[in-house]
Amino acid sequence: MNDGLHAVVVVIEDDPQIRRFLRSGLSAEPFRIFEATTGKDGLVEAATRKPDLVILDLGLPDVDGVDLVRRLREWYERPIIILSARSGEQEKINALDAGADDYLTKPFGIGELLARIRVALRRSARDAGPAQTTFEFGDVQVDLALRRVFRNGSQVHLTPNEYRLLTTLIRHAGKVCTHRQLLAEVWGPGHVERGHYLRIYMGQLRHKLESDPAKPRFLRTEVGVGYRLLVD
Repeated sequence: MNDGLHAVVVVIEDDPQIRRFLRSGLSAEPFRIFEATTGKDGLVEAATRKPDLVILDLGLPDVDGVDLVRRLREWYERPIIILSARSGEQEKINALDAGADDYLTKPFGIGELLARIRVALRRSARDAGPAQTTFEFGDVQVDLALRRVFRNGSQVHLTPNEYRLLTTLIRHAGKVCTHRQLLAEVWGPGHVERGHYLRIYMGQLRHKLESDPAKPRFLRTEVGVGYRLLVD
């Protein structure tokens, strides 16, 4: 657990009654609970507290919960449990496909939620290290929680697709990522045959992050297979 005894749980929920219900129900367990009422504040809490588990409402005032799950999954590897009034099958599929581990529909019982939390924590117990919020290679620093990229201390602007491509390579740092894998993860499964996307965006990343884009040191091509992010 986060401090060796108490699991840290971040609750991202804008409904005060639900927050009180969760606070009361979870207090019976050895949890340290931190709360946020917006997606923006939830990202800050997750980055700061490095929780063992996140409980997330989909109907937040500033961002759709599914989008927030995707943003968390750019760096956060621990369990995410959805609590939502959205009961449609497609809503559940969207949240789970975005990276959520479990989905409970409101209203829900605290007993069932606690059981699912215990299952999720047991599954993640083998990964005891803290969530990685920064990544460095060469003179590049990536703040995964704040979604900012720096080179030699100066911020580098990346487009959303450039950033998704970079963070996908970071998640698999040192390993070869195939063309199909990168296209599916960055653009979606409907784009796996559009290899020219990768060539264009990888070229743009190299111009922004490599000292010599023509002879990249870190963003390497594996001929006929895909790309690899080499690390020192």
